[in-house]
Amino acid sequence: MKKQSPSVLVLVRHGETAWSRSGQHTGRTDIPLLEDGRRMGTRLRAPLSQWTFSAVWTSPLSRASDTCALAGFGDVSEPRADLMEWDYGAYEGKTKEEIRALRPGWKIWTDGVPGGESAQDVGARADRVITEARAVDGHVLVFAHSHLLRVLGARWLGLAATEGRFFVLGTAAISVLSLDPDTQQPVIQRWNDMSHLS
Repeated sequence: MKKQSPSVLVLVRHGETAWSRSGQHTGRTDIPLLEDGRRMGTRLRAPLSQWTFSAVWTSPLSRASDTCALAGFGDVSEPRADLMEWDYGAYEGKTKEEIRALRPGWKIWTDGVPGGESAQDVGARADRVITEARAVDGHVLVFAHSHLLRVLGARWLGLAATEGRFFVLGTAAISVLSLDPDTQQPVIQRWNDMSHLS
């Protein structure tokens, strides 16, 4: 019997790091959570307890996997390389302002990064995550990173990866992707919910 799509795909951005606070592009550099970021992780426990998850996946980078553990899912999570953040190449660690001083008007969504990934590259990884999630019988919980999750949200809806530019995500935000019960069309049920941090 063919498995159905998950009732929900719950996305969680990792807690705050020094570079997320300063606006530096944090791709593959393994920056640890700040103490504030660790507190954010523990505050995820209550809102995530409303679901029972059949699968929990995390980026292998510590800011995501530590957020996962602090939220209470460390013992059941599985690392997924496809959930790593956008590879920013030569722009790793730089702010938008620093990059635009060299390339006026630069936008990651359309201009890419030298020596790193394009939006389409990230979209291909997001597509693999979605395909795997749709094969799970039940809810799936994902801990990952801002740009990757924004692309994943766009691809869930069947939009181009570059349309992730329309989906903003704060640190430790919860988003919920699901299927419309009438049409089975992929929908965004909730996006960038940070009410648990108030």
